[in-house]
Amino acid sequence: MFFYGLIPKILLLTGKIIILVIKFVLKFSHLSHKESHKNTSEKKEGARQKGNTNRDAIAKFKAKRNVNTSAENIAEAILKGDTVALSKAITLIESTNPIHTEKANKILSLCLPYANDSIRIGITGVPGVGKSTFIESLGNYVAEKNNKLAVLAVDPSSSLSRGSILGDKTRMEQLVNHPHVYIRPSAAGTSLGGVARKTRESIVLCEACGFKTIFVETVGVGQSETAVHSMVDFFLLLKLAGAGDELQGIKRGIIELADAIVINKADGDNVKNAEKAKTQFKKALHLYPPKQNGWEPKVLLASALEQRGIEKTWKLIENYISEVKATNHFSAKRIQQNKFWLHQTIEDLLKSNFYQNEKVQSAIDEQIAAIERNETTPFAAAQYLFTLQ
Repeated sequence: MFFYGLIPKILLLTGKIIILVIKFVLKFSHLSHKESHKNTSEKKEGARQKGNTNRDAIAKFKAKRNVNTSAENIAEAILKGDTVALSKAITLIESTNPIHTEKANKILSLCLPYANDSIRIGITGVPGVGKSTFIESLGNYVAEKNNKLAVLAVDPSSSLSRGSILGDKTRMEQLVNHPHVYIRPSAAGTSLGGVARKTRESIVLCEACGFKTIFVETVGVGQSETAVHSMVDFFLLLKLAGAGDELQGIKRGIIELADAIVINKADGDNVKNAEKAKTQFKKALHLYPPKQNGWEPKVLLASALEQRGIEKTWKLIENYISEVKATNHFSAKRIQQNKFWLHQTIEDLLKSNFYQNEKVQSAIDEQIAAIERNETTPFAAAQYLFTLQ
């Protein structure tokens, strides 16, 4: 009977406990929802602040790019050794925008008095000869001697899309990170001769920026592409052995312009072929008339991969520079380069002015259509277009 009397009390107590648990759960749920809402609001606010920060950063970056971009300020920065300003100036020089051209010419005129104090070295060779690897090895050797080195690498452009890969920096992984080295890849565009349209101007700017050694890497040339010779002090030709390339030694063209021939990839099983090619090239060079400066071109072996022949190549270049400076042929060649630069610039201006002429632009399509209908010849059409100047 006593037990039956406790049952109502137990049920009442159990009910109260259940009610308390329910209240606690509801209260905890409300607090969690409130805290979650607070965190969500804070996240949204943070996102808004982050978005504002990003926009502010972008605005500051754009403003920074637009500050001090006058020709005078860019030239001043170049003379202080600022490679960012140097890159901006080269971009302006390479642009075909008339506004950019005017600005670039002003920068050039301001930098020109501080240029002309460097060793300009042209490096060329057929595609696959290992130009980039050789330049990286030679460049590291030069830079380690505390020489400031600029590498102007010219990449071929597609005749269809007009695009270029500009992958020289990728192939020169070590050299690109050297503090004394500046590498500028440029597209060859429609320019012939293995160099870009404004390579000469880029050389002047690099010299004004304090670079004492300048490498000009060509796109990979054949016998007739020799424009790089007209803008450098030393012309280095890279060759391969065992690829039929040594037979080209008896042909005129780029061979007779070379101040030295380096047979690259003289390693592994190719050493014997390289030695044989060296002998053949030495014999072939004797067939050419002597150079005006009295220099006899040398033939060296090298392996850029194994770092062999790099020091000998640089010492050969130093000996050449010392010899031609002693006989005043160095300065005489620089004068000839400026004359060539003048004539080349005149040709570029005449071509540019011709195609920008409004009368020519409106008539050239008519003349092309007349040629297609066999109503005129290309020669007659060209003469007619020139009368519109």
